[in-house]
Formats: sequence, structure tokens, C-alpha cells
Amino acid sequence: MIRVLLVDDQQLVRSGFALILGVEGDIEVVGEAANGREAIDLALRLRPDVVLMDVQMPVMDGIAATREIVDANTAKVLILTTFDRDDYVFAGLEAGASGFLLKNSDPDHLVEGVRTVADGHALLAPEVTRRVIAQLTGSSAARRAPRDAQVLVTSQQRDARLDVLTPRELEVLTLVGRGLSNGEIAGELFLGEATIKTHLSNVFAKLHLRDRVQAVLLAFETGLVQPGE
Repeated sequence: MIRVLLVDDQQLVRSGFALILGVEGDIEVVGEAANGREAIDLALRLRPDVVLMDVQMPVMDGIAATREIVDANTAKVLILTTFDRDDYVFAGLEAGASGFLLKNSDPDHLVEGVRTVADGHALLAPEVTRRVIAQLTGSSAARRAPRDAQVLVTSQQRDARLDVLTPRELEVLTLVGRGLSNGEIAGELFLGEATIKTHLSNVFAKLHLRDRVQAVLLAFETGLVQPGE
């Protein structure tokens, strides 16, 4: 049973999510919170598997609450918002959220998102991954040129972290860093998607990465992927 905590300052929204999730045989809504501070307290007490977290709330916003919940290793957080804004996406991911969904997503997407995050995967579509990459590389080539040079110099000093990977795992990490999905990586390397998932799991374990987002960041930090690729 997947235990879920709902966090939103609007009662009607929480009730709607509870109705959608409550009919699923493998999901149980164990609590509701109206702001980030309540969410932290309930997460510590109820120990849910997944927290569905709104962003804009009184007392404490969802980003700050996500950071505290993840830092305490209390639960995984799936952020929900009515706004498709990059600043929310990046702030939420930096805070440690495992996924990001819009509130107007189909009920099936909400349910599948909860299951995906509960299973330990990041709910991050390739399109969102590419937006994260774009943010990392910056929007102005002239402005980022000196910074990129410094990043590449630093990455040469950190390449030893990648020594634990096999050549195939290194290929997979590079393609993840370029924003490819598992299916796209499978096509690129002429391998089955299940094989790619196995390689990716090994990469996460060996490099102590939480999810795909951290893998993208590491690919840039180590110079496997360079801005513009």
C-alpha cells in the first residue's frame, strides 16, 4: 500500500485528490495539510511514502517544506502546481523533489505519478529534462562562455568519480545527460529498454545518485556533456 500525504491550502483541491487516489486499491491517503509547516509535522508523524505538495501556500511554501522533508529523509515529494513555470520546476528539483506535475493533469497521470515516485523513480519527462539542461547551460552564450571554461577545468579534476563505471554505463550516463529517455537511449545503443534500465540503476548505485536529475547534473559537472550538446 502506498501511503500518501496531501498538501494544499485549498480544501476542495485536497478533497478532489483524495477522491481520485482513494479509489485505487494500492494507494491510501493517510493525511492532509494546509501549509508547508503542517506538511513537515505530519510527514514526520505519519511517515508517508509520497507527499503531494502544492507550491504556493501560507505560513510556509511547498519548496521550503520539500527541502526539509527530503533532508530529513521522511518521504518522497511530488510537487503539484497550477503554473507551468520553470522557476518552480528548478526550485522544486533543487529542493529534492522526485517529480513535478500540473494540477490540471489527467487523473490517470496523477495516479501513475504517485506510483512512479513511490517506486523510487523520478517523474521527469524528457522535455522537462531538456529544460533543466537549458537552465544549466544558461541563456546567453556570451555570458556563459567564461563560466563554461571554469566548469570544464573543474570537471577534469573530478573525472575520477566516473572510474567506477563500465564503458557501457558511461555511455548511458552521457545520453541521460543529453536529455534522452530510456527508449531513446535503447535505440541509440541498439539495446533493449530493460537493459538500459539495468545500466541506469547501476549508475545510480555506483555514483550515489538519487534520480535522473542528479545524473544530468553530474554529466555536466564531470564534462561528459558540454553546453550546447
